[in-house]
Amino acid sequence: MTGPYVNRTTSDQGAEPRRGAEFGSARRLLRRLIEVVAEQISPQQRLDRIVKMIAANLVAEVCSVYAQRAGDVIELFATEGLAGEAVHHVRMRVGEGLVGRIAATGVVINTADAQGHPNFRYFPETREENYASFLGVPILRSGRVVGVLTVQNSARRIYSEEEVEALQIIASVLAEMFASGGLVDPAQYGDVPGLSHEPQRLEGRRLVDGVAVGHAFLHEARVEIERLLSDDPAYERDRVDAAMEELKASLDAMLARSDLAAGEHREVLETYRMVAQDTGWRRRIREAVDTGLSAEAAVRRVQEETRLRIGHASDPYLRERLLDLDDLANRLLRHLTGAALQGPADLPDDAIIVARNLSAAELVEYDRTRLRGIILEEGSLTAHVTIVARAFNIPVVGRVDSAMSLIESGDIVALDGSHGTLFLRPTDDVLHAFTRTVQLQAEQRQAYQALRVQPAITLDGIKIRLSINAAFLADLVGFEESGADGIGLFRTELAFMTRSTLPTVADQAAHYRDVLDRTQGKPVIFRTLDIGSDKQVSYWRMPAEDNPALGWRAMRMMLDRPAILAAQLRAMARAAAERELYIMFPMVADVDELIAARRILDREVNQARLAGQGPRQVTVGVMLEVPALMFQLDDLLPLIDFVSVGTNDLAQFLFACDRGNPAVAERYDLLSPALLNLIEHLAQRCQAYGVSLGVCGEMASRPIEAMALVALGVHHLSVVASEIGPIKAMIRSLDASRLREFLHTARNWAGRRTGGSHLRASMIDWAVDHGIALPDIGTWATTLDPQ
Repeated sequence: MTGPYVNRTTSDQGAEPRRGAEFGSARRLLRRLIEVVAEQISPQQRLDRIVKMIAANLVAEVCSVYAQRAGDVIELFATEGLAGEAVHHVRMRVGEGLVGRIAATGVVINTADAQGHPNFRYFPETREENYASFLGVPILRSGRVVGVLTVQNSARRIYSEEEVEALQIIASVLAEMFASGGLVDPAQYGDVPGLSHEPQRLEGRRLVDGVAVGHAFLHEARVEIERLLSDDPAYERDRVDAAMEELKASLDAMLARSDLAAGEHREVLETYRMVAQDTGWRRRIREAVDTGLSAEAAVRRVQEETRLRIGHASDPYLRERLLDLDDLANRLLRHLTGAALQGPADLPDDAIIVARNLSAAELVEYDRTRLRGIILEEGSLTAHVTIVARAFNIPVVGRVDSAMSLIESGDIVALDGSHGTLFLRPTDDVLHAFTRTVQLQAEQRQAYQALRVQPAITLDGIKIRLSINAAFLADLVGFEESGADGIGLFRTELAFMTRSTLPTVADQAAHYRDVLDRTQGKPVIFRTLDIGSDKQVSYWRMPAEDNPALGWRAMRMMLDRPAILAAQLRAMARAAAERELYIMFPMVADVDELIAARRILDREVNQARLAGQGPRQVTVGVMLEVPALMFQLDDLLPLIDFVSVGTNDLAQFLFACDRGNPAVAERYDLLSPALLNLIEHLAQRCQAYGVSLGVCGEMASRPIEAMALVALGVHHLSVVASEIGPIKAMIRSLDASRLREFLHTARNWAGRRTGGSHLRASMIDWAVDHGIALPDIGTWATTLDPQ
């Protein structure tokens, strides 16, 4: 049995004669289908004729076409062999029955015993009880199942691989016919739910901070295909090869642009160009050509299979690669058809792009002077488009369900990237609030700029070290102007994730040296590789894990692969020649893990010094994310120079709450007495041992939470670069000792009265009463009602 994910291993030599014999009847059928489409008959008559033709040519007793309608309903639209009165009367939910299963998953079902299949459901109206064999394939368009094509026979048999592929080829042609309205009358069956024109508030996920107001621009790169079939596969293969060369030249030209000359986003785009050379992708296109499809139809067929895989891919790297292949298919189609690329002229002023997915290369081609924000149905913090958008300072909200369906081109959208919220067709009140926020943003940026050279000292004289979190060279643009005291967390793994091969020691050393040079002597804390969980690389085989956040990741993986850790530490030691080197080990759960890692570090530093390349001094710390480490402080603290709390993972593990699960992610507040008590105890123990304590998690980047951290004894905050100004303004207006007294009273009250409810509301009231400088931006976004 085959399916949408089949990877063929047949060599190119000799493929055409074999396939010509196998698919001759399919080609004839496809040509007849095209002829039927051109006839002046109704869509229903056309569909009825098509199922008869398919049944006759594939020697099937039954052929049926189902189409998806509103409300996740699959409806029988035409049949040859089943009861005629069942047409437009038999309906099922997506996931219900064999057809519903195909619609839900996009898989092929090929069985000799349909009624014995676990998903089988009998519909009496069809009178299909006499048919044992069943073959069903999805009809795919834009990565979604829009229909299902099935054949059945009374004899028990498994359909051959050639029959399955023939049906898939026919389904790919039917998908184009569906889109043109040639098979379904839009006036009679166009019951897709209408778009609401009322104001709406949509929730997503914060990807890139910022606030924007603009007009929606739907990113729809699909190229329509007019010619589906060809009798000359050799000619079509030549067309594909020529288009591939044009594609390569266009990518080279894109990367030659001066504004893309440097930064980690450059590496992302270089990786994209490498994907275009994928031999497997090219081979699948040529194989599709050999079945009798035109070059354009072959590319489209492979593209739809790729889009279906995107929906089922959980591995972040695999998803990125599939997204790149999807975009490359669009580009290849444009070269084949002569369709123009979307360019700056297509983008209106003050545009907010709305897309299901967006590749980094596609973003680069838009005119950034007109672009205000991006809304994605998918997307992630480590996606390539997010990396590039962050470098360009473009706010992004991801994971917005049905954004492409709910938002019309030209709609006014108010986007709050800092909270993962957007207001569609906002009321005048909401629009005024957002417009005012944009103005405040500009005014506050000026005010924060004036604080750049001022120290971060509280009113009662506590000096706070204020650093930034970074992962790419692009994050360091404007570092000097930010007024940051250094980099409190440099995530080294993200540079590994944008490459297709493991970087050499020399490559890593050059990268780390560049980071140190750009910070001009200010401290940079390099976190060793935190690979695993949601951060994976293509060139390491990762095991399947039920709960990867608690599995083989970070320090656990590196100690099992000491050569990789040693190579990274060797590169860091060489890069820091004659400078101070700050190393932080992540995900340490046991002191023995730190001892093992330090043994490797000491060896590499000594060897570098013997070679005259070693650092002047080495400062070592751990990232405290695992609660178990709190019970080993007396053994841990004498061995290290600093502790940095990773509040994202620490809170997740402390509350046994998956921060990636929207059902529970907001259930426990970071200002819970449980977490605050833990941090205060840690601060007291670190002070007793003379160990520096910092926080580099998201908690440090939020002014209210950061205010609590300072009051509890945390004197180093590493924050998102854009939050340096707001956090410094808060610190300079804070009397930490007075807040500490308030927190002790408030935490005791909260623990007794609410069983551990958060202190957020009371802290905000305290801050207002005591004149704490807090940003106005974003605080209103959670209270306004779009109605």
